[in-house]
Amino acid sequence: MEEEIKKCIYILQTGGTILYPTDTIWGIGCDATNMVAVDKIYHLKRRMEQKSLIVLLDDAEKLSDYVAAIPEIAGDLIKKADTPLTIIYPEAKNLAKNVIAEDGSVAIRIVRTEFCRRLIHEFGKPIVSTSANISGKNPPLTFRNISDEIILGVDHVVEESMDQIYVLKPSRIIKLEQNGEFTVIRN
Repeated sequence: MEEEIKKCIYILQTGGTILYPTDTIWGIGCDATNMVAVDKIYHLKRRMEQKSLIVLLDDAEKLSDYVAAIPEIAGDLIKKADTPLTIIYPEAKNLAKNVIAEDGSVAIRIVRTEFCRRLIHEFGKPIVSTSANISGKNPPLTFRNISDEIILGVDHVVEESMDQIYVLKPSRIIKLEQNGEFTVIRN
């Protein structure tokens, strides 16, 4: 795992893209603060920029670095989540403009799997996470189901967990408002 993390960090630091196992499914990622790297992902996926991307962090303590005001309920939601949870926060900051939605919000998930946590921690910045498929196609259940176009289109493919079969269920998504109210976007 150490060598994989070192390779990924080098690619991320140089504005590249990675294909990696996330806490949900295989994802395409890059430095979430690098606009050019984020553009590469939109291009590879053939995805419209109006469709925001999810950002991964290794620790909820780092949310204040990327969100101007964190509604109090966020901490409770994160602590009580027993499955991967993505929260859409108002007033994103310090991220590439093309990961921030038109309304200024950003979708962030605190990861729990060892590989992702260590990668993000050692990289020192959040990374993008989007399913490893062309927009409109089904997300792949296994690494073997990822299209050659995606595999050949990234700068590095992580060899960790290639044989793992994921329960194909994306994270739950909740959108928080400044006043603490929230809406379930995806259950």
